[in-house]
Amino acid sequence: MRSTPSDYELIAPGKLQTVMSLLAEEPGKWLPIAGGTDVMVQYAAGKLPARKLVSIWNLPELRGIEISAEEIRIGAGCTYTELRDHNVIAREFPLLASAARWTGGIANQNRGTLGGNIVNASPAADSLPALLAYEAELILVSVRGERRAPYLGFHTGYKKMQLAPDELIRAISIRRSFSDYLHYARKVGARNAQAISKVCVAALGQQRHGVVEDVRIALGSVAPIPIRLPDLEREIKRKSVNAELLQLARRMASAAIQPIDDIRSTAKYRAAVAGNLIAEFLEQLGRPRPSGKTND
Repeated sequence: MRSTPSDYELIAPGKLQTVMSLLAEEPGKWLPIAGGTDVMVQYAAGKLPARKLVSIWNLPELRGIEISAEEIRIGAGCTYTELRDHNVIAREFPLLASAARWTGGIANQNRGTLGGNIVNASPAADSLPALLAYEAELILVSVRGERRAPYLGFHTGYKKMQLAPDELIRAISIRRSFSDYLHYARKVGARNAQAISKVCVAALGQQRHGVVEDVRIALGSVAPIPIRLPDLEREIKRKSVNAELLQLARRMASAAIQPIDDIRSTAKYRAAVAGNLIAEFLEQLGRPRPSGKTND
């Protein structure tokens, strides 16, 4: 059953302050829509429950990528194309650049936004494990002011998040401190392009003198929300990579995730692949290499 256009109201104020006032006056009544790559799929299928839509597409306050000595600040309205083509992101945050290349096709990359990917809250979203690995912060805004929140812990359950009804994501902030890390990004899907992930891994690692000094491992499509594996990370730190550690990593990863059987894959396959990818990452981390090398 398709939607009927007359059942919906869409306005485009053109100013962030006007949008925030609207959300504050009627909390939960208005659905912000940017690129619309997910909203319009629901609409076309007759499954969009929201009836009042407010466009935040191309709001200047939500666009742009700002670079400072300490951090990069990405406007929530930035598209995957902008992320994919930005030289600092490609050089210093290749996990995010890889996710931008993987997401949909060129048309979707031209319209889909990073902020939209976060609030759509799909556990299979390609960019979200990268944000977890980089320990990104979200800059949230409302008529009450602006606040920062760590992205880790932002999603509290399937399609649930710590975002008030009158708040928008204004930007995403990431520290510029990963130049000497190994960056590892892998997506397993039915095709090389325009495929929803069966398993997605984003990982960072740093080793010195044959010992793992720091490690971050994040996964998508293996739980109701994108996840980090803190117990496994703690177990890996201060150890050398060897066959015993690889086997331990596989076992701990399988125990930590909650994959499901669905139309794209099976829980058993997802668990096996997640463990194998994490082992592959650790094998690469254990080898001597030039700094900043990425596998995607």
